Amino acid sequence: MNHTIQCLLAERALLPQGWRHNVLLQWDTSGLLTGVTPDSKPGSDIPSAAGPVLPGMPNLHSHAFQRAMAGLTEYLGNPQDSFWSWRELMYRFAAQLTPETLQAVATQLYIEMAKAGYTSVCEFHYIHHAAQGQYYANPAELSGRLIAAAQTAGIGLTLLPVLYQHSGFGGRPPLPEQARFISSTDWMLNLLAHLRRDHPQHAGLRFGVAPHSLRAVAPATLDIVRQQLHAADPSAPIHIHIAEQQKEVSDCLAQTGARPVRWLLDNQPVDERWCLVHATHMQAGETLDLARSGAIAGICPTTEANLGDGIFDGVNYLAAGGRWGIGSDSHISVCAREELRLFEYSQRLRDQRRNALASTATPAVADRLYLDAVAGGAQASARPIAGLAHGQRADFLVLDAQHPNLLQRQDDQLLAGLVFCQHGETPIRDVYAGGKCIIADRQHAAQDTALADYGKALKQLLA
Repeated sequence: MNHTIQCLLAERALLPQGWRHNVLLQWDTSGLLTGVTPDSKPGSDIPSAAGPVLPGMPNLHSHAFQRAMAGLTEYLGNPQDSFWSWRELMYRFAAQLTPETLQAVATQLYIEMAKAGYTSVCEFHYIHHAAQGQYYANPAELSGRLIAAAQTAGIGLTLLPVLYQHSGFGGRPPLPEQARFISSTDWMLNLLAHLRRDHPQHAGLRFGVAPHSLRAVAPATLDIVRQQLHAADPSAPIHIHIAEQQKEVSDCLAQTGARPVRWLLDNQPVDERWCLVHATHMQAGETLDLARSGAIAGICPTTEANLGDGIFDGVNYLAAGGRWGIGSDSHISVCAREELRLFEYSQRLRDQRRNALASTATPAVADRLYLDAVAGGAQASARPIAGLAHGQRADFLVLDAQHPNLLQRQDDQLLAGLVFCQHGETPIRDVYAGGKCIIADRQHAAQDTALADYGKALKQLLA
């Protein structure tokens, strides 16, 4: 097929191998990079980027609807306030959602993500039904709303419908407030087939599955879902919440005799297709074995901090070669730079040392964080978004070289200014996804309409 090539010349661009100069980026009409050529000569017919170019960041964990409740739970309603008391408030909020309000919230969120440097999102989507659990005539009613929101924003989407069947370990029956989430295994597999038929997959859209957690899906069901998914699409991603809170660990020990990550590694063929979201509470052996598995640890530092979950052992996990990426999860913050910064700072606070996640191979900690998170997020997304390289999607950011945090910075200090400095407006000027400019001079074409729709949705949801 004859595709028209589009191009952009970057005076500086961050490639998987590091910074390169005068990089000519070329992509075709399908949005895939056909050429990434350093040391190219400028030409009158080649447009130049307005500043340094970075690969777009994948957001590997999102619950879109929770954007609308960000900041609404910051008061002491329970002397033992924790994730579990927060969850009760989240359930009450989720019960108010309609298809229209979900789409409005997701559209606003995804535009915010694009402005913040995320060019792609993995949506861990567990609200499938109406308020009392009634099925919609179209099983993909709410899934389709998320796909439409991503299309409006222009970002890539890996949609992960969630299988949720139990309220706790041992097959406990679901709670009434979980009715919108609960589905049979057959219903979930039929939903995936429906999505693949009506929304053909491409470089900007992918489907996988998300068994919610070990407490919500029985072992036998986990086997069935994994096997059926593999039969339909062997490379489809599998995401799961795991070991986020200490109570989950103690409950899993009581039921199975093993900690959650240990149980999963011993009872499932965990490999590169898997993303273990949070994995906060692991012992040393679990940390090492997860790193060896090739799976992704999905780190969500702002949400984990907001919920008081704990601190992931990034130092030992990265030292063992563990793969990882970042997600904004509950969207208490939507900023890729803040997730990276807080991941590093959590390790510094715990260990009382600086540059905790740097290595002798990559002493510039911001560079290591950024490139690792791009690679890990791409793997978790199961789409070609692993940076500025031939065959990958043309997802990239153009920084404002005149921003005070970046001004006069050489290559080895540019990302440190981006990640660790926080002053004024965003240094991200333009954003491209699939070769299309979706943020131009910090603005999105649909932002005003999206904000108005979001305001209407909030008025309904908070009434």
